[in-house]
Amino acid sequence: MVTATLNNMFGGIVIVVLLLVVLPVGIMMSGALFAWLLGSTTKDAVDAEHADSEALALSESNPYKN
Repeated sequence: MVTATLNNMFGGIVIVVLLLVVLPVGIMMSGALFAWLLGSTTKDAVDAEHADSEALALSESNPYKN
């Protein structure tokens, strides 16, 4: 009797785990991937546009270096 109940609940347990764990992690990882892609392409485009200015050297410098 108990095993029949567990077998019937297995599908529900799988759906709950998917909704609470797998789906949010997948959404966050795809958001992180999109942010990385957008940031890197934007930085490359802006660096190429301002290649001869002092603003590029300033943005690439390390302010914490002594």
